[in-house]
Amino acid sequence: MPSYVVAGASRGLGLEFVKQLLAKGNLVLALARNPDKSTGLQELKGEKNLHILKADITKPDELRAAVAETGKITGGSLDVLINNAAYMTFENTFNAIDEYESDAALAKSFNDHWDTNVLGVVYTTNAFIPLLAKGQLKKVLNLSTGLADPAANLDLEFDQNVAYSVSKCALEMVNVKYAAKYRKEGWTFLAISPGVVNTAEEARTSSPLPQPDRTTVSHTSTAPDWAIPGLQAMAAKFQKYAPTWTGPITATESVGKMLSVFDKAGPELSGKFVSHHGNREWL
Repeated sequence: MPSYVVAGASRGLGLEFVKQLLAKGNLVLALARNPDKSTGLQELKGEKNLHILKADITKPDELRAAVAETGKITGGSLDVLINNAAYMTFENTFNAIDEYESDAALAKSFNDHWDTNVLGVVYTTNAFIPLLAKGQLKKVLNLSTGLADPAANLDLEFDQNVAYSVSKCALEMVNVKYAAKYRKEGWTFLAISPGVVNTAEEARTSSPLPQPDRTTVSHTSTAPDWAIPGLQAMAAKFQKYAPTWTGPITATESVGKMLSVFDKAGPELSGKFVSHHGNREWL
């Protein structure tokens, strides 16, 4: 059976990846910063093809330990790595790039996002490359966001989510750099945006407003309040950008669409950045 590592598997999209991959009969190794605190993972603990590993993607030593444990479980190989873990906070979310309260606040925001969304992905990918090299599929999925697309930001006149957008834009180049090296060897590196997904554990299911598309947030646990003006304005921009858009999709639908795109992708698409639709339509 194919083997998968899902980084950032404690909740949201990461947990849904685990569920859907298990349902297809795959061997799944779920990485989480604090797996004991993940209700979702603990509920799945009895699944015979699931192995839960503790690893913070910003800590190379923990990743190396997870790689060693993965190798013992899989016999020294890995077919697929899914880099889902990411950092996004609602602190300074609604500031434009010149509206941070101080230089220190700006630097902290950029560094916090960079450490997880860029360096964390590089640390994780580099750590697992030796196992992937011995796998059959040699595929890596990097979770991104439509907010990383410069053209979409201009069309949306979207001047918020600055550090998050910039870090995820950098992630596209990370994806390209890996593809540039490994595509000729038959590897596939694909960056995919999940769309606008309601992933908050405490999300109000009756709200017509979306949660910004995101991967599992590794350091933020508070669900957003869509009544606040900033999120109302964000939703209005989404609706103006795509008039036929009807609101957020569920994590189940998003992951199903992403896996459909990813499963069909081969080395010819390595280095590309697409949406859950398989194109550049982000909503």
